Amino acid sequence: MANDSAIFEGRKIRRTYDAKADVWYFSIVDIIQVLIQQPDFQSARNYWKVLKNRLHKEGNQSVTNCNRLKMTAADGKSYLTDVADAETLLRLVQSVPSPKAEPIKLWLAKVGYERMKEMSDPALSLDRARETWKKHGRSEKWIEQRMTGQETRNKLTDYWAKHKIKKDDEYAILTNIIHQEWADVSVQGHKKLKGLESQNLRDHMTEAELIFTALAELSTRQIAESVDATGMGENKDAAKKGGRIAKRARLELESKTGRKVISSESFLPPAEFRKKLE
Repeated sequence: MANDSAIFEGRKIRRTYDAKADVWYFSIVDIIQVLIQQPDFQSARNYWKVLKNRLHKEGNQSVTNCNRLKMTAADGKSYLTDVADAETLLRLVQSVPSPKAEPIKLWLAKVGYERMKEMSDPALSLDRARETWKKHGRSEKWIEQRMTGQETRNKLTDYWAKHKIKKDDEYAILTNIIHQEWADVSVQGHKKLKGLESQNLRDHMTEAELIFTALAELSTRQIAESVDATGMGENKDAAKKGGRIAKRARLELESKTGRKVISSESFLPPAEFRKKLE
């Protein structure tokens, strides 16, 4: 999941992108705040609680299509939040009498349309990612390395998809093997070190971490290709060997520089980082 926010008439609407389902989920309370024009978050939350109970009693299917995902609140901490996709929200909006109903519906439709355009033209998605990273203070050098690493990653997952590796769970298992081998820490362990929760680890890697991750994944793919690795067993072996190549390079660099490659550095705001470690 990738969290960020979209802007509607100056208000932030929290959202998270589920890459597996290829769907944006939006915070329902944030949408309710706009509809009832209520600046107080707790009041909007109470409004949604009452509305949800009423819709549930009426057997409204919109409520059953709502999920709960972790989103960052105003205090910088992550909480489980009621979310819904654009289609479900368009139906929920009908239940809230508001002069903002039509504008928010048009806005939701626009967000969905933008995602459809990105699907038909992936370059638009890359442009959006680049602009987002720039807004968050990433350097051009970091952005280029991040995008190069993503291309390497995509080539690896393309290989897996064609060689009997199932998406989601098996991808995650192989990814963790590669990471554990080169970094001597699991993906979750690395995220914990950086104080991350739902954030994408790669979006918070240093330049060196990105480079070694790419080297490990490039090595894994080329080793797998050399033996036509198929299925989990053979690809696990390739993942271990690919990760070890990057590990040897990491250890060599660390011995020459006296500096560790694996870092607790992240792009979290300092105050937010401290809160996540408390």
